[in-house]
Amino acid sequence: MSVTIVNYNMGNSGSVVNALNYLGVTCEISSVPDKILRSSKIIIPGVGSFRQAMDNMRRMNLYDAICEAVLVKKIQILGICLGMQLFTQLGEEGGNTKGFGFIEGNISKFSEQINLRMPHVGFNSVKILNKDSLLFKGLETESDFYFVHSYRLGNSECPFIHATCEYGELFAAAVERDNIFGVQFHPEKSQSNGLKMLSNFSKL
Repeated sequence: MSVTIVNYNMGNSGSVVNALNYLGVTCEISSVPDKILRSSKIIIPGVGSFRQAMDNMRRMNLYDAICEAVLVKKIQILGICLGMQLFTQLGEEGGNTKGFGFIEGNISKFSEQINLRMPHVGFNSVKILNKDSLLFKGLETESDFYFVHSYRLGNSECPFIHATCEYGELFAAAVERDNIFGVQFHPEKSQSNGLKMLSNFSKL
């Protein structure tokens, strides 16, 4: 099995590699489209602006490769934080920008009315909605994961939400659709729960 972590100059790839190495999962960081298309699994990490991320994807010739890998070859893909957000139809961060469109919904900033510190940083409880979720197999219905973000996918915008979290308002913590998986939190920073989730993905 070969897991490719996509390098699009927006990520925390090193910490994801460390977590996978700890689990004994063979992985490689790459920005080569052909390598991505030959992967058994793909992970898109990410920290930063939605718009800059999508600009980088196109400039580095990664957009078409990822679309082909996911939609045509049906390779299993995991988006982490910004990586998950890129799977949606539109992101507001940095100016309205089209995403990959794999998952219904748009990414917008937390409401200013919630009166909480931004970004949302630290461990928070994630409620798993689907007992058949592949990512959360073996985890408690409510489990803690580590978040760092100011933008989110609203809870009502997508039919493929498998877990939610609350920070002044309810938002999507994880999505699953066929071979497409995404988490708003950082599993590589979420200790044993995050390692279990990454292990589940690697064994799909």
